[in-house]
Amino acid sequence: MTILHDNTIAFIGAGNMAHSLISGLIAHQYPPKHIIASDPTKEKCEFIEQEFGIQCFTKNLDAIKRAQIIILAVKPYHLKSVLEEIQAIVHTNKPLIISIAAGISIEKITHWLSLPEKSEIAIVRCMPNVAAFVQSGATGMYANSHVKSLQRDLAENIMRAVGLTLWVENENMINVVTAVSGAGPAYFFLIMEAMEKTAHELGLSLEDARLLIAQTALGAAHFALSTDESVAELRARVTSKGGTTEKAISILEHYKIREAFDSALKAAYERAVEIANTES
Repeated sequence: MTILHDNTIAFIGAGNMAHSLISGLIAHQYPPKHIIASDPTKEKCEFIEQEFGIQCFTKNLDAIKRAQIIILAVKPYHLKSVLEEIQAIVHTNKPLIISIAAGISIEKITHWLSLPEKSEIAIVRCMPNVAAFVQSGATGMYANSHVKSLQRDLAENIMRAVGLTLWVENENMINVVTAVSGAGPAYFFLIMEAMEKTAHELGLSLEDARLLIAQTALGAAHFALSTDESVAELRARVTSKGGTTEKAISILEHYKIREAFDSALKAAYERAVEIANTES
């Protein structure tokens, strides 16, 4: 990871995703003295201060006044009030703003900050997923036209502290990312849940079934990431004619698993678009 360690990063919100990012940054040797957080809950602030050795304030303005980078890590329904509160400092200091609030467009962020039409505030919108909690996340990223090359690198390196990053050039693609990787862990958890149930019914203990299934999922993902072969080619490679895998795949195809996933991802995408277009 290459990142300028003299930039002060302020997290507004000290919940799970902020906790994951702070943990990842410190694991990648980012100085705790240049990380600040804010959260209205005093106990949460005290906890994060003790765990990471950073400063945490209960007032957002105290946290961001010296920050070059502000990470909006609050729930989407809190974002409007947060942005209205900090708009004066943002207008004056012009920090890089990174939002991980799901479904909130850059247009809305700009509006809630009351930015002038020709304002040059750099804003990056991110869609991470739950695997960021174990530094194995997948994050889609989109930058507005005011984000400079160095700021783009800074935003990417921050999010890479918890996994893979992927830039998209059209903000609507963040909605596709939401449907694919944002919600994606739940799809795999559902498959694992179904496999676990049947494995237990066939005689494995729940503990053994979970271990085997989780390691199999991990191994399949590592295999897919380590080769240039398509997943279709990998599936064919492990599906011997007349064997057990072929029999299982034929059942999944019979029950139209492809059509089910097609409908599911499109429904998630449409819902993401709907949320993004809803005024808060």
